[in-house]
Amino acid sequence: QVQVVESGGGLVQTGDSLGLSCAASASGRTFMGYAMGWFRQAPGKEREFVAAISTSGGVTLYTDSVKGRFTISRDNAKNTVYLQMNSLKPEDTAVYYCAASIRTMSRAQYAYDYWGQGTQVTVSS
Repeated sequence: QVQVVESGGGLVQTGDSLGLSCAASASGRTFMGYAMGWFRQAPGKEREFVAAISTSGGVTLYTDSVKGRFTISRDNAKNTVYLQMNSLKPEDTAVYYCAASIRTMSRAQYAYDYWGQGTQVTVSS
């Protein structure tokens, strides 16, 4: 089992950068045993996939709208996964969620077993 807690959200302007962190505390299975993902939910919309990273960090996935702007990474020694967001746009405004999967990295929400409470990111125009 793992608990994940997001941090780093806030209010920024268009074009700014912001970094999110997700700290994980795992029991019975090390953090390195979990693939990790970031999802987001904008007001009035369904939660959507943003990025995912493999257990070792060697493979990453991104949704098309953030490719080239966002970077997902992880530090297994610190039990933390990161989402660096550059060139932010108003359409990036959402609650961002971190999630852990005991199976494999995926774009699908159902593949993830543990979820954080989310952190708000607001990008003003």
